[in-house]
Amino acid sequence: MRERGKDRFHVEPGEATMKAVVTTGNGGFDRLVYRDVPVPVPGPDEVLVKVLAAGVNNTEINTRLGWYASEVTGATADESAAQEKAAASRGDGGWDKATPFPFIQGTDCCGIVVAGGRAASFRGKRVLVRPCMRLPGMEGFAHVWMASDFDGAFAQYVKVPASEVFPVDCAWSDAELASIPCAYGTAENMLHRARLSAGETVLIAGASGGVGSAAVQLAVRRGARVIAIAGRDKAAAVRELGCERVIGRGEDAVAILGEESVSLIVDNVAGGGMGRLLKLLRRGGRYVTSGAIAGPMVSLDIRDLYLKDLTMLGTTAWDEAVFANLVGYIERGEIRPLVAATYPLSEIVAAQRVFLEKRHVGKIVLIPPG
Repeated sequence: MRERGKDRFHVEPGEATMKAVVTTGNGGFDRLVYRDVPVPVPGPDEVLVKVLAAGVNNTEINTRLGWYASEVTGATADESAAQEKAAASRGDGGWDKATPFPFIQGTDCCGIVVAGGRAASFRGKRVLVRPCMRLPGMEGFAHVWMASDFDGAFAQYVKVPASEVFPVDCAWSDAELASIPCAYGTAENMLHRARLSAGETVLIAGASGGVGSAAVQLAVRRGARVIAIAGRDKAAAVRELGCERVIGRGEDAVAILGEESVSLIVDNVAGGGMGRLLKLLRRGGRYVTSGAIAGPMVSLDIRDLYLKDLTMLGTTAWDEAVFANLVGYIERGEIRPLVAATYPLSEIVAAQRVFLEKRHVGKIVLIPPG
């Protein structure tokens, strides 16, 4: 799927083109270039999807800034530090392999299949694209991500493997559907891997963000008792998702709830407060994470882990059931979308600036030109 080379986006006279945002390398907003590029041509096992809407995620900003470089130890919002350290390391800011600059980002895609060798059964239907693709198979954890390993949905068209396209039959808007793939897939994968059951008590940190608010809904759907951590100004909105209780960000959750009061912690925040959260887990409890918004470097008392027989789970590769589950939840009306705002694709810089302010609840979505 990866297509490297500085001339990959060269347009010949008369060639079919589309509008796209090309990320040219690690750096600031100046690395986001909105321009004409060739329409991708699908192979025999691929389909071409006309993008109707594409959500904005932390991962796209992190990749552009080089936050995934192992030398970066600060929070995801620490733009200047991430850029400086990534540039001083290997120059692309990737975790285990080079980022394929220049390329098109955009992890969330709602669209319509318009062409491809295996497009007949999907043609004309609205679809969601599964962005985390375990193309070698589900036996191992090897995977690739759309918009990190190959071109994504910040464009009018995107080509993807036919196996990763999921038709969806619902009355949601395009923007609402585009709010689902990355955030809800990540949250569903965490709860699925942690085996959250009805009646359990779960604490969800960062509950107002895309993944956090998705995790709240998905945990409530499973019949769990949900306690959330969120900023005071977002507490009411988070509570409306079905939380039993919302604790203010910066408050001492252990003092408020008491030790050994929850069965599962869902934490994409990490940072300096992560270790103390383990005090909240009951014996045999679980801690699951897929991110580190407040910073990847943590400190913990290892005795909390082994003396209480805790399980710690890291989750990136999605299990096979995850995305099909989400489509089912949507079609049965068991979850609802949270769209904070929409922007034209050409205004991606404004959209990412608002995203980084973290004043919203839910997702910000980009709309390509028709």
